[in-house]
Amino acid sequence: MKMGNKKGQSTLEYIILVTAIIAIAIVFLNPKSGKMVKTVNDTYSTVANGINGRGSVLAESWNKWNAD
Repeated sequence: MKMGNKKGQSTLEYIILVTAIIAIAIVFLNPKSGKMVKTVNDTYSTVANGINGRGSVLAESWNKWNAD
């Protein structure tokens, strides 16, 4: 019994796999409304707000320490 061309099938499977990965990347990394971009922006905002909040506490502590 003669087997078919396995190399051609393997190449086609890799092409389909790479195409699927690229399609998923486009959905998640859409520069305007992608889920990944939104998550990164939300994380950046949370961190920036936390830094500003801790900076205020540090300034108050510094002023209190220097006032004594």
